[in-house]
Amino acid sequence: MTGKLIFTALASLALLVSCGGERDEAVVPGPPEITVAKAIARDLTEWDEYVGRLAAIDDVELRARVSGYLEATHFKDGQMVNVGDLLFTIDPRPYQAQVDRASASLSQARASLALATTNLKRAEALLETNAIAAEEVDIRRGNEEAAAAEVLGAEAELAAVTLDLEFTKVTAPVAGRISRDLVTPGNLVTGGSDGATLLTTIRSVDPIHCYFEVDESAYLKYLRLDLEGKRSSSREGTANPVELSLADEKGFPHKGVMDFVENAVDRNTATMQGRAVFENPDKTLTPGLFARVRLRGSVLEGAVQIPDEAIGRDQSENFVWVIDETNVAVRHGVEPGPLIDGLRVVQSGIEEGDRVVINGLQRIRPGITVAPTEEKIGPASEEAKIATSAETGKE
Repeated sequence: MTGKLIFTALASLALLVSCGGERDEAVVPGPPEITVAKAIARDLTEWDEYVGRLAAIDDVELRARVSGYLEATHFKDGQMVNVGDLLFTIDPRPYQAQVDRASASLSQARASLALATTNLKRAEALLETNAIAAEEVDIRRGNEEAAAAEVLGAEAELAAVTLDLEFTKVTAPVAGRISRDLVTPGNLVTGGSDGATLLTTIRSVDPIHCYFEVDESAYLKYLRLDLEGKRSSSREGTANPVELSLADEKGFPHKGVMDFVENAVDRNTATMQGRAVFENPDKTLTPGLFARVRLRGSVLEGAVQIPDEAIGRDQSENFVWVIDETNVAVRHGVEPGPLIDGLRVVQSGIEEGDRVVINGLQRIRPGITVAPTEEKIGPASEEAKIATSAETGKE
């Protein structure tokens, strides 16, 4: 019995030793498998993004210029109008009567002038034969000059009342989209400069402006680039390109140019206002809408780029893992720059051709040997750029 127990114990011990050996062999790890990509370098244009608001180039409040009863409205609320389109008619009859009266007065003044001229000529002829006193000639010459002045006054009066008659037909001074009629036919409207009745508004839509604000540091950056000859100032008339995107659009489909920069920094906001102009043939850009705009900034020569996912972050710094020629992982602190074409610019810390880890960062430890698989990188496709822009707010 004792022999059987000894035998069983030895067999169990042998089995345990055998299992332990297999377990030791199973846990011996190989080099971790990771994915690397070589950093690339190329010349890039950096785009600076801002939030702007669209505004009409022409924003007109249409007011009555003469008083009277509104006779008719000649447009549909919200329609597009062209320069010169008839919009309102104010009762013209009182002004037509004034024109007729002024025309009669002008005819009378001209007749008086003709008579005074004839009398003067007769007096001058009689003066040559001493048949009339020189004083009489002077009187008749004065009568002619007074009659001529009356003609000028009558002509001016006729021009004024004719202008008032023209103002009874209210036409569009600019092309654009009209608002609703704020006064309906049958109401009395007041003309003139003080307290004139507002009839409607018109806002142009094509082309259209977009106003945006840049902070002091951005303004100084553009100023330095201009002084260094790397980027001309928009203030000096250079049409620097600007791109725009509405809230429901992907990417920046609308292309425009800078056409104005304010002459001072706002002391309250420490920002400077800029303005871009965009063609708007399909009328999708509407005054008052917010939009994202991006303005061409620095030109980066030989900028080093890597995928954004290669960059790790901890409390002390941003870093990447670089795999050397012997497949050993080395940590490099880096200074990330902007995200352009789906790749992150690295301003310092690595060089072109360095193999950086883009997948498997959690398996990396300083100095370990890895089994890398290389993946080629390049500028993102338009679809990838749009997706990256939507996720990060930059492109």
